[in-house]
Order: sequence, then structure tokens, then C-alpha cells
Amino acid sequence: MQDEKAAFAKRLKDAMAAKGWPPRAAVLERQFNLAHWGAKGMSLQGVNRWLKGEVIPRGDNLATLATVLGVHPQTLRYGVPAQPPGVADPGARWEDDIGWTDRELFTAFMRLPVPQRKVVREVIQAFTKAYVPPPPVHKTPGSSG
Repeated sequence: MQDEKAAFAKRLKDAMAAKGWPPRAAVLERQFNLAHWGAKGMSLQGVNRWLKGEVIPRGDNLATLATVLGVHPQTLRYGVPAQPPGVADPGARWEDDIGWTDRELFTAFMRLPVPQRKVVREVIQAFTKAYVPPPPVHKTPGSSG
């Protein structure tokens, strides 16, 4: 298990280097906490334990790390490609269902820096919480329309 933790720490540092970030806990803690949607952020000590190979983050933290670093969670966690050959991408169907205007919007969103993406997510979540769909219209037999 210790080798697994050390290997994760190496992949984490490599992903940070690929972003042009120094492998320092303070750098990763800031970026992580800007992007994380969990109940609470990570402490500097917790992030340092990831970088030292003492612990591997749990699922929701791993997902946030992967997003911040621009890698697939499976690749970050296990060091294997995100999809084995021959496995269909589960996101492909979703991408086929959206139009070009939505694709442009999502592309623009993904180009935003993490703090601005967080603000946009919060706005969307506020609208979603405030939206109350209209009640379904039930037609009675013999009514027109």
C-alpha cells in the first residue's frame, strides 16, 4: 500500500509540473480549495500528506484534484489511461445530444480560470434552486387542446 501512495504522490507532482506549478502544498491547496464543492476545503497539512505519499485522497477530493489538474481521475489515481481500448466514452452520448451553441458555451466555460468557473457554477446552482417547473397539465377526456 505504501508503494501505491508513493506512486500517487509522484503522479500528483507530475500533473502539477505539467500545469507549470511547483510541487508545493500551498500552491495545490489554493487551487484545490478554489475549485472544491465539498462541505469543507483541504488544509495545508492535508494537501502536504498527499504530496508526501502518506495518504491518497477520497473520491470527491480526487475528482476535484483531477479537474484542477486537467487529468482524468482514474489516470491520477491509478496511473492508467482513462479508458481501456474498446470502451465507449459515457460522455459521448451527452455530447451528441447538445447543440453547437451549448458546445460553444461549455467550451468557453472550460477556458475560464477556476475562480470564475466557480462563480458561474454558483449562479447556475442558484437559478436551479429558484426554478420551480410548472405543474403538469392533465387533459380530461373530451377536452380540446
